Amino acid sequence: MPSSLPRGAPASELVVGVRARPIPARDVARRFRALLEGGARLRPAGSARRRPARLLAPPYLPRHELALFDATYFLADYRFDDAVAFFVGYVALGAGPVESLWPRIFYKDSSLLWRVASHYVKEGGAVWIGKGESRVVERGEWVVEHSLEETANLPYELQFALDALSRRGVRRRDARALELVVRRAPAGRIAPYADFRAPRRNAAARGRENGGRPVARFLRRGDPTSLAFVPGYAPDFARIVERGASPSAYFGGRVRKFRVLSANGRVQYLFLASPTHVWLGPPQTLTTELSSYGVRVHDVAAAEEAFLPGYEYHDDEESQIPRGFAGAPHPEHPDRADAGAWIEALPIVREFRARVLRRPH
Repeated sequence: MPSSLPRGAPASELVVGVRARPIPARDVARRFRALLEGGARLRPAGSARRRPARLLAPPYLPRHELALFDATYFLADYRFDDAVAFFVGYVALGAGPVESLWPRIFYKDSSLLWRVASHYVKEGGAVWIGKGESRVVERGEWVVEHSLEETANLPYELQFALDALSRRGVRRRDARALELVVRRAPAGRIAPYADFRAPRRNAAARGRENGGRPVARFLRRGDPTSLAFVPGYAPDFARIVERGASPSAYFGGRVRKFRVLSANGRVQYLFLASPTHVWLGPPQTLTTELSSYGVRVHDVAAAEEAFLPGYEYHDDEESQIPRGFAGAPHPEHPDRADAGAWIEALPIVREFRARVLRRPH
């Protein structure tokens, strides 16, 4: 149902229960081909752009279909390579005739949030997947560019459906899909290309949530207990609109997920609880405008340190965990350390444990 918004604000709608349409895979493929026969153009950003028909072979032909607002997501079966496990997906925008089908790679990050790859870099045999928008900041004597990873997160409305689809069938290895579908960038490029950036910047020019000011911030630097939300924007645990769960070897068992609205109903959060950790995904609007990457174009500013996953990148030279709070390295991924000491001190996590999980850490 639409939510109440100030005059001139972007359209917003609360949608729950998104699931794959209950139709056979052959019918999904037939519907997809009908769009192409009707004039829709297949527009990959990767090497397949020279011969898009390469994506119409069975490994990449859609077998599942999701709908959100006026967008349709066509998905092939779940696959994996040396970097990530992923779906090859196609985004169709608009309620009328479809002009373009945008091939994308949708993958689950180590934070257990589903994202889209904005671009990728391959250097010396290693692959780095672009995580959306970037920002340049000063850190002492250094000027550093880093990804704003939340801009690559798929809508929270889709997260449970993608979890369910990833558990269907047999996951197969695929070393070609990333190159075929995603644009390769030169070594060192962090920023996405204009096709990712332009829709977001156009949306920001029309207005930003809370005037572009952070809805959550720390009153004291380096103090997790000082996290504060702008009135109305804190998660309201009386407004859990969706629940789900998925297994995770990375986190040692079943991870429960809770989609929670803010008190004012303008933004939403995703809380995750594993056997050992609790963390929360950054806020998203409920706005209905999506880009060809399948992500929202309207942002919510908030302090990044409030939304660390249970394990985060950390080494002696650079860390995404605030100084003094990095714990033991992950048993299988030594470049990531336990961020629980910081996360568990956040007041909102303590409240979540007490009110929703009903157990302390």
